[in-house]
Amino acid sequence: MAFQRNSGGQQRGSRFKKRSFSESVSEFDSKLLDLARVTRVTAGGKHMRFRSVVVVGNKKGKVGVGVSKGLDVQQSVQKATKLAKKNLMDVLIVNSTIPHEVYAKYGPAKVLLKPQRLGRGLVAGGTVRAICLLAGIKNISSKLLGRTSNKLNNARATMQALKKLKVKVIKNAATPTETNS
Repeated sequence: MAFQRNSGGQQRGSRFKKRSFSESVSEFDSKLLDLARVTRVTAGGKHMRFRSVVVVGNKKGKVGVGVSKGLDVQQSVQKATKLAKKNLMDVLIVNSTIPHEVYAKYGPAKVLLKPQRLGRGLVAGGTVRAICLLAGIKNISSKLLGRTSNKLNNARATMQALKKLKVKVIKNAATPTETNS
């Protein structure tokens, strides 16, 4: 006998144990930049798939872009998110902005990123804004100089620009010289 009832009418020794399902809390935020329906035409007919471009970041200096295709929207978004997490890069942030002006080109897309003073905010649009927001850059100015409106190329150009960021090292002119005594 699996169930026994006590005097209160409650079950004791139940076969079914309560399980607590805890969702895996991700430290990364993600944003879907672009979702396109793409078709491959063969002799057998048209094969339709979905292409997703996803940006992933933790708002503390790590950001990544992933692109993937799948048979349905959910599958392509999941694959792109997984690839974005795999391709994370560190972004150099100084006082909630970038240390210096930087320019990058990827295909026809050209992007210019400039540092801004504290309190100016994110002066960027579309793709660049999403990437900077997820990277944790709070004060920046950007300009897309290319004529393309392709979000994937603009995202890759922005990532190229963020890779070019370096720390400026200022050497002291008055360095102490060694004297022989």
